[in-house]
Amino acid sequence: MKGTEHFKEIIKGYLEQRAKEDELFRAKYETTTRTIDDVVTFILNEVQKSGCCGFADDEIYSLAVHCIDEPELEIGKPQSCNVVVNHHVELTEEEKAEQRALALKRYQDGELRKLQARNHRPKPAKTQEDKQHQPSLFDNF
Repeated sequence: MKGTEHFKEIIKGYLEQRAKEDELFRAKYETTTRTIDDVVTFILNEVQKSGCCGFADDEIYSLAVHCIDEPELEIGKPQSCNVVVNHHVELTEEEKAEQRALALKRYQDGELRKLQARNHRPKPAKTQEDKQHQPSLFDNF
């Protein structure tokens, strides 16, 4: 699951949990015409307006609740961006296998490039000094 999709799921889960715990909020949440995409769009627009790059979970959750509480709020235009979520993302077994295969392929490609570079490296030309005879202890003078 991509970060932005995971973000939507986290916001939706929070709003649903809040609706279970808070009767006043539940009434608004159950009757709202706003979708989770509307809520996320509102949050992203508010984050962009602030100019900040990092937020506490509670700040983001309060924006989501505010969006549901105030039906007259301007949501804004959808943003084309990715959201980084600091929560642990649980992958399915299929996704884990896919990621392992990709990692193995990248590793193999890297090792193959190293071998090819080593084999195709030009041999250093012999210099004049290398061509001269080097005396050894066993040479007769």
